[in-house]
Amino acid sequence: MSETIEEKIKNYRTAPFDARFPNTNQTRNCFQNYLDFHRCNKALSAKDQDVAPCEWYKRVYKSLCPLSWVAKWDEQIENGSFPGKI
Repeated sequence: MSETIEEKIKNYRTAPFDARFPNTNQTRNCFQNYLDFHRCNKALSAKDQDVAPCEWYKRVYKSLCPLSWVAKWDEQIENGSFPGKI
């Protein structure tokens, strides 16, 4: 039952269990996946590689994070005032 990354992303429904965040409150999980997506994008873009593997993080944070938070963070990134280290 070996699935490729593309198959896993295609069959993705909701965020899987992440041992780093065992509690019910998934706020940190949401924020960490948002950061991981942007870090992944930045790192692979700098190496002129395909950024498709980063889509996993995007799908996870989109299922966990409220849309208002994502919109606020995107705006902060554009303004250069985002508190996270990307």
